[in-house]
Amino acid sequence: MIGDKKISQGMTMMIIAMLMLPGLDAIAKWLAGSISSGQVAFSRFLFQVIFMSPLLLRTSGPWLSPTLVLHALRGCFIAVATVLFFTGLSYLPIADAIAIFFIEPLIVTLLSVLFLKEHVGWRRLSAIMVGFIGALIIIRPTFANVGWPVLYPVGTAFCFAIYFLLTRKLVEKEDPIRLQFFAGVFGFLVMSVALFFGTTYEFDILTAVFPSSSEWALLGLLGIIATVGHLLVVLACQRAPVGVLAPFQYIEIIGATALGWIFFKDFPDPLTWLGISIIVGSGIFIFYRESQLSKATASALDTTRG
Repeated sequence: MIGDKKISQGMTMMIIAMLMLPGLDAIAKWLAGSISSGQVAFSRFLFQVIFMSPLLLRTSGPWLSPTLVLHALRGCFIAVATVLFFTGLSYLPIADAIAIFFIEPLIVTLLSVLFLKEHVGWRRLSAIMVGFIGALIIIRPTFANVGWPVLYPVGTAFCFAIYFLLTRKLVEKEDPIRLQFFAGVFGFLVMSVALFFGTTYEFDILTAVFPSSSEWALLGLLGIIATVGHLLVVLACQRAPVGVLAPFQYIEIIGATALGWIFFKDFPDPLTWLGISIIVGSGIFIFYRESQLSKATASALDTTRG
């Protein structure tokens, strides 16, 4: 029963994180006209390091560990994913960008079978495929009317899938606080170098300017949301398998749709609502399926003990 409780906690943390994280995207889109996506990503990691530093005092362990390379890779992939997605938001509504990004849970689940040797049953895999179909209903515009910006969230999906799997691998032995601190440090270093060269050679998405006081406040809020949201993802990964958590990323579309309507007047049409319903339904099915399996396992154990 302890294991069942941990899985439920992991799923709950994942749901909360997915409802929070669209706020990060809304702020990034709001700032897109005055601050480059590269600088927004840089600020996100800067504030993450600042916010995580006091918590780091509670942890222990060697800094130069064998997993430091994996920490660096994780920081690089989340940095690239962040820049790609924030750039995509300059061209696409939040809900559309996240919908395109939703090929990522399918990638994560399939890669978790190949590299982490996790078991994913046909019912769970079917639910993920159904959720992906729901995302496709939302994505329905083709390259003809969306154009090349559609590639930004696609690239984000691949980078974040690898980041997510690295998180799952590292969280087995690493403290979640240290995990997020290292991600912030390496993400900050990657973006510092990128902004230096981007500003020097006038590469639009990687140029730096000095933000106003209100822009600093928004960047700070963005940093808080990103830090708390991704820390919850790490804590969720500590409690439940990747294959269980992946479908719950679809819930992010709810917050994205609401914020897109409130701040940018991007209100989904009926087909988009259909897609959202399918996505949420697949996540609810996964939750129900896991609960049933947990109860069956617990009953079998009780019978054996009896």
